[in-house]
Amino acid sequence: MKTLHMPKLAILTAACASLGLAACNDPSDDAMEQEATAIEEQTDAMADQLEEKADTLDGAAEEAMEDKADAVEEAGEEMAEKVEP
Repeated sequence: MKTLHMPKLAILTAACASLGLAACNDPSDDAMEQEATAIEEQTDAMADQLEEKADTLDGAAEEAMEDKADAVEEAGEEMAEKVEP
């Protein structure tokens, strides 16, 4: 039997690992990840709109609007984490 040289062995190992990971990829996990991404994108967009609105305000109103934007962004991240597999 011929011995494998290190580069061939490394390529073979990498190929096997890739196939193993691909086999574990569950379509329902992909759907959940896409949903989590959509939630984050939507809440980030809402937070951006609130921050733009805050830029038109002054003082306490501006701070309150920025705080609301931060809360929306954090809530979106929490929701997305609950959805992810």
